[in-house]
Amino acid sequence: MRLAIIILIGIIVGLALMVGIVALIGSRLPQRHDASRSLFLHQSPEQVYAVVRDLESAPKWRTDLKSVQVKKQPDGGIHFEEQGGQGTVNYALEEDVPQQRMVTRILDEDLGYSGRWVYAFASENGGTRVTITEEGEVSNVLFRFMSRYIFGHTATLDSYLTSLAKRFGEDAKPQ
Repeated sequence: MRLAIIILIGIIVGLALMVGIVALIGSRLPQRHDASRSLFLHQSPEQVYAVVRDLESAPKWRTDLKSVQVKKQPDGGIHFEEQGGQGTVNYALEEDVPQQRMVTRILDEDLGYSGRWVYAFASENGGTRVTITEEGEVSNVLFRFMSRYIFGHTATLDSYLTSLAKRFGEDAKPQ
């Protein structure tokens, strides 16, 4: 019995030490980061933009989403709520230049992360180069460590772009 208690205390102390080290490393990492990924599609900028901009239809091609609810604001702005495997996140569509550029920003302030995605749609070799730049901030030190060393800052960008390529029946890989 005594040996079991010593082992249990050792495990608890070891876990607490590991969490403390991860938190210390996370606290030393910068809160803010920029990450950018792009993808070439054999589609026109109009076609790519139309799919990306059709926010409510995104769950049909994005595997990480259950639903999207668009909420038009009294001032004409657009907010939207994405429900996915990680919960609900609210966004604002900050900028919308058809077939050229789109900017979305996270509205929630209690997620442990925040930021914007800047989408650029450029004609290239008869198709479209879509580039997404994440201007992110991770306030939670544990999540900051995981974002940097476990998931990587580009994991969500890569997942989004891969799903977009599949939506068009293409097997393109983000760069």
